[in-house]
Amino acid sequence: MPPKKILCIAEKPSIAKAVSQHMSGGQTNVRTTKNKYIKNYDFTYLFAQPWGECAVTMTSVLGHTVEWDFDDAHRKWNSCAPGALFEARTVQVIGEKTKDVATNITHEARNASMLFIWTDCDREGEYIGTEVRDIALKANPRIMVKRARFSNIERAHILHAAQNPIDLDERQAAAVSARIELDLRIGAAFTRWQTTALKAILGSDQIVSYGSCQFPTLGFVVDRYHKIKNFVAEPFWYIKVMQKRDDIHVTFNWNRSRLFDRMSTVILFERCLLEKYATVISTVSKPARKLKPLPLTTVELQKQGSRLLGLSSQLVMTIAEKLYISGFISYPRTETDQFDKAIDLRALVDKQIQSESWGQFAQGLMDGGFSQPCMGKNNDKAHPPIHPVAFVAPSALATADERKVYELITRRFLACCSEDAIGETTTVNIKYGDEHFHTSGLIVRKRNYLDVYIYEKWVSSQILPKFRDGERFIPTEANITEGKTSPPAYLTEPELIALMDANGIGTDATMADHIARITERMYVFAQPKTRGAGGGGGDAEEEMDNEPAAAGRGRGRGHGRGGAARGGGRGGAAAGGGRGGMLEFIPSNLGIALVEGYDKIGFDNSLSKPFLRKEMEEKMKRICEGTMTRGDVVHSSLEQYRDMFIKASRQVGILQESARKYLGP
Repeated sequence: MPPKKILCIAEKPSIAKAVSQHMSGGQTNVRTTKNKYIKNYDFTYLFAQPWGECAVTMTSVLGHTVEWDFDDAHRKWNSCAPGALFEARTVQVIGEKTKDVATNITHEARNASMLFIWTDCDREGEYIGTEVRDIALKANPRIMVKRARFSNIERAHILHAAQNPIDLDERQAAAVSARIELDLRIGAAFTRWQTTALKAILGSDQIVSYGSCQFPTLGFVVDRYHKIKNFVAEPFWYIKVMQKRDDIHVTFNWNRSRLFDRMSTVILFERCLLEKYATVISTVSKPARKLKPLPLTTVELQKQGSRLLGLSSQLVMTIAEKLYISGFISYPRTETDQFDKAIDLRALVDKQIQSESWGQFAQGLMDGGFSQPCMGKNNDKAHPPIHPVAFVAPSALATADERKVYELITRRFLACCSEDAIGETTTVNIKYGDEHFHTSGLIVRKRNYLDVYIYEKWVSSQILPKFRDGERFIPTEANITEGKTSPPAYLTEPELIALMDANGIGTDATMADHIARITERMYVFAQPKTRGAGGGGGDAEEEMDNEPAAAGRGRGRGHGRGGAARGGGRGGAAAGGGRGGMLEFIPSNLGIALVEGYDKIGFDNSLSKPFLRKEMEEKMKRICEGTMTRGDVVHSSLEQYRDMFIKASRQVGILQESARKYLGP
């Protein structure tokens, strides 16, 4: 009797190839399919009971296989009024680009007794898994369905997942389904409406796209722009006291910091001079500690990749995905900043001993320097923090940027497993006239994690000379210094990501895409930060394992992660995929016009503000928790946005006037 057949389906071809190699021990029979990117790998594998030894076919999809769109009566731009799209009938279809993918699933599922889904273990992966399941069930209604839970593609981890199948998480899939429908309806309705409303002013057929994540992201950029534009510098004054002792120049800082009234500063300064002598009030030495970093999350990786490496968040995520697919790091989409106690962290540290750059530090951890990582406040219950799962020699990575990202992830992990840096601070407080001043010095006693986490600095300052409590001295120099307040800088990418994260705009894995979208749509311009920018290098356009650029998540119609209803595509350097320094964002005239227009309409929750989208994201979480249904979320969110749409339609002149102000002749 031939063994039972199990059909395994991954989310992308590279994962299918890697998993099949681990499960088969490298002994696979490879078959081509009608899709040039997808191959079928045949082998036998001994599963846990009750499955036992089975014939396995491992294949993949290319991200989403099913597209959401409106029916024929509403699909074309002029087929209906834009407001009708809030309740128009939607359809789910297999598009031309994925027809061969679906055909392969159908063909292989007919003779299989079990469907074993290997899509990524996150919310989007659960939904893609349901797409695969539904296609397979149409071909074989009797097929059983399970999924694998995995966080990296290291061999031992994959084999453990193969032996411990679980069920698909229907709640997570329902949350994604709700988001797709909402983004399709809301995005299409507002995009068609505002494009038509602004066509005459723009003087072209330009599509003015709307996305419920992109517009709040744009709003943050415009808000910072206005703060810069409206900034008025104010002069201020402060008193500085200096003392030279033992050939050391000591500067004492004013406890008031600064005053915005020159005459008040002069009066206080004159009282100091009348006193002549300064008195040491206290000299305090106490231990100091610089805390080691928390385990690495996706948002933190994007922020630090931009700030420390000078790479765009989109490029950082592209590289992290490639490192994950190659089996070098854990799954790079995670909100978790705490390691489960069951993870053998010492074994992971031990793998890094062979590194020429940080191997000696790793050896020190194994020889007694290991300290359990700190526990953050976040745990998505799905994946551990991002960490290396294998040592990779620099020569094994294709680009300088890949080496930088892998090094950042590895050094961060080793720093988490080390001790805090230890030092000692000395603070001298003096009174001069009626005013108080202070100075401080630092001595670093033990660098600990700083020896490996080269991105942070904590260095000993010049040693302070001896001061005794109660002693009096005549300052070597005392004067009034004038300064001016300076405007804030344009939003940098790490700052923008932090704002999106704090306001619930997008998910940890989609923020970079939303930033890229508003740049692609020319609502903002991205440029390397002129001050304090980091360096970068590498190739943002490199494809992974020859997989199609148009495949995967966040592309196409109605199936992106939080995008607008239509559009997509890979961004270039200006779209968040570039290099050459940390990016900062400046809004275009169109971007300013859109935000100002919607704000002036007088919404309690303007479409350029984060509140509506944040509330929607909270409802998605409640679907996952089981406290709200998919239908309830779709209905309540659509009603909120429909109300906004009606208000905007009634006051369209305000939006048009804003556009004329910034875009007119």
